[in-house]
Formats: sequence, C-alpha cells, structure tokens
Amino acid sequence: MKAVILAGGSGTRLWPVSRYGFPKQFVKLGGGKSLLCQTVERLSAVVPLKDIFVITNEAYRFHVQEDLRSVSPDIGGNMILEPVGRNTAPAIALVMKYCQEKLKCGRDEVIFICPSDHIIQPVEKFAEYARQAEAAARAGSIVTFGVKPGRPETGYGYIKKGSKTNGVYKVAKFAEKPDLKTAQKYLKAGDYYWNSGMFAFTIETMLAEFRAYAPEISRRMPQTLAKMTSDFKNMPSISIDYAVMEKSRKAAVLPIDLLWSDVGSWDSLPEVIKPDPDGNVKVGDVLALDTQKTIVMGEGRLISTVGLKDLIIIDTPDALLIARRGQAQRVKEVVETLRAKNRKEGVDHLTVYRPWGYFVILEEGPRYKIKRIVLKPGQKVSHQMHFHRSEHWVVVKGVAKVTVGKGKAVLVRENESTYVPQGASHRLENPGKVPLELIEVQNGEYVGEDDIVRLEDKYGRADKK
Repeated sequence: MKAVILAGGSGTRLWPVSRYGFPKQFVKLGGGKSLLCQTVERLSAVVPLKDIFVITNEAYRFHVQEDLRSVSPDIGGNMILEPVGRNTAPAIALVMKYCQEKLKCGRDEVIFICPSDHIIQPVEKFAEYARQAEAAARAGSIVTFGVKPGRPETGYGYIKKGSKTNGVYKVAKFAEKPDLKTAQKYLKAGDYYWNSGMFAFTIETMLAEFRAYAPEISRRMPQTLAKMTSDFKNMPSISIDYAVMEKSRKAAVLPIDLLWSDVGSWDSLPEVIKPDPDGNVKVGDVLALDTQKTIVMGEGRLISTVGLKDLIIIDTPDALLIARRGQAQRVKEVVETLRAKNRKEGVDHLTVYRPWGYFVILEEGPRYKIKRIVLKPGQKVSHQMHFHRSEHWVVVKGVAKVTVGKGKAVLVRENESTYVPQGASHRLENPGKVPLELIEVQNGEYVGEDDIVRLEDKYGRADKK
C-alpha cells in the first residue's frame, strides 16, 4: 500500500497564523510539529516511510521538502507536483499515474489518500483502521473513513452507512453540510458519520470508476506522466466526492471512533489542545486574569487578558484577530476583504520561507526595508540583481561568502559588513556548518520583493532569458 498526502490547499481558516503563503498544513499545533509532519509520522505506523508521498504544488514545494526531510532525510524527494490546482479527483488521477509509471505499481496496488492538516489520535488505533480499510479496498471497495460524531456539527459533510460488505458498510448516501436541526437529527439517528476526506482503493477499482463516472479524467489516464502533467490544466476542477464517490456503487464507509479534528477554525482548537481549569486555551506567553472559555495564542510578546469570556485572540507580529467564540468561520471574510484590498497580511507573514532558509521583515517604510536573513549551512541564494535598490549586509552569526559583480568571492565574518550597489549582480552563500544570520538594509525607490532578476539558481527559479 502507498500512502499519499494531499497538501496543495491554501487553507486560511486559521488566519492570521495560516495564510496563502503559509497554509494550515505547515502550522505547528498540538505537538510542536507541523500538521504535515504529524500526518507523515502517523502514516509511518501504517506503511514504511519510503511508501509515503505528498502531492502538492510548486508554491509549497520547498515547504513540503523541508518537512519531509525533518521526519527523515531519505524521503525529502517523495513529492508529486501538480502544475495547477484542479481539486482532488484530478490530483488522485495524477497520483495513480505516478504510482504506475514511477513506482512501477500494479493495478492491484492499494492507495491510501489523506489530507495533510488533520489531527488524529491515538495513532495505534488509526493504524488498525487503515489496515482494515486496506483489506476492504483489496476486496473491491472504495473505502472512506466516517468519523463517529460527538456533537451536532454543521461544518462537516455526513455519510450515512448502509448494509455491511467486505468488513465495512455500503454508503447509503452522502449529505452536504447540514443546518443545526438536521445535524441534531443525524446525531440522534446513530448511522451518520462525519466525512473525513480519507480514502483507500486499488488503482484498478478507481480506474474503472473514473471510466464510468468521470470520462474527462479517464480519457487522459492512458497518457504518460509527462503528457498528463502538461495537460493537467485542462482537467476538470472537481472533487473526488462529486466525481466518483457520490455515484459509485463501490463506495463504502468504515466508521472510526477516535479523536479526529480537521482544525477547521479557531473554535476547534480546544479539541486538540487541552483547556485549563477555566476553559481557556493558552499558547505562548499568556497571563489570563478572571478569564473563561477564551482562546489566546501569541508569538513572543506577553498577552494579558482581564475579565474576558468566550473570545478568540490570535496575535502575530503584523496582524491581530479578536473574535467571539462561535464566529471563527467568518475569518474567511476577513481574508477575502484583505485580498480584495491587496493587503499583504492576507497573503504572507513577516517571516517568509525560501528553499535556502528564511527572512523576517523587521521594519519597512518609504525607500527602505530591514530584514533578518537566515541561510542554512551549505545553501546559497540565487545569483541575482535589483534594478531599484541597494543592499547593505551585516553578519550577525556565522560566515558569509559574498560575490558582487565580477569581483572575487570574499568571506564576511561576524560583525563585518559588505555593500551591494543598485544594479550590481551578487550572490550570498553559507559555506559553514552553522546557520548564517545577517541583517540586510535595503534602500531605493522601490523595495518590493518582485524587484529581483535571478541570473542563476540551484533551485530552478532562474528567470528565462
């Protein structure tokens, strides 16, 4: 069995912590590791690490690679790249083609699909369910996990179970997200389950169902992986639920009874982080006085609350969210408004990750920007130039190897500095064994991140000539 994690989404429901440039799957919750890393480690109880793959897009390629390497250096390349986002049905088609062509899987191979941003405990019980799903998939079912509901939830889709087959249950029907009254009826009925978005099937079974219910996708399956990838933009944008599961007679549900959360909003945080005796969830340096049932999360500075109840307070260096409990789903309205106004807070953090490391914007104003840059050992930024700004670098930690223009590379050590004139080509490298940290001061008529011409780049980002 191959386990494949879907990590191409740009989920922003946990804004301002998750954003388009740093979506939910990379956020660290409930264990100090990213949700993606937790997913990989959870699946390693089901299959060997070498059989775990992540499908993502180019925008998140290096984030995914870094997370995979943090779990095991041997799986950093276990990625399948989507050229563009086309929802889960085309993604699964691309996964099957990759497994057949690159991994030489037979049509009887079981593929287990799961999202990258869920929290599931305990791992041992999850692994037992996954093996049960594998057995049912080998018997011809397309198995989806149905989570036993613990409350009348209106934010999830539901699955009604039917008669038993292959150790699981036929799907009687799929139900869209209900209103509260309907959700209460589902909970009381006892045969409805939350749709978890996890699936198990053989390649042969899913190929047959694509032929029957998704012909636009099916007719592209005989192509090579390269051709299918280049043609991917012409795939219909449709979920696997709509394309196959809601029509297939082979759809089956495996009820699972464990802690499961898709961390769909800040309101769900108490499901994954235990509240204190006053019902508060506190992450970071938080002093809560006379405060009840309040979620407070910060990044560094002290947050103090007095006389509060039923609030959500999420603090980041450049954005603060304050909402009433029960209203967290409306965060998407905030993000949509920010995007409409072209506000950078809706897209990126002040900390921006790159394949070579990351930088933090410390201060910005007209004609200047100040950054702290951290370059990983052995890495280097692209050979580049800027039309509208100069740069002054001061090394804080480590040793920098700097090349400016046609000059020779020089080493710049701690408490030393160097200058890059406007329009000059330059390259920054870390030849050492420890992270290189430096302060960069930009000055010029324009200091936007898009004022960059990459002349050469080891990560394949060089501008085409």
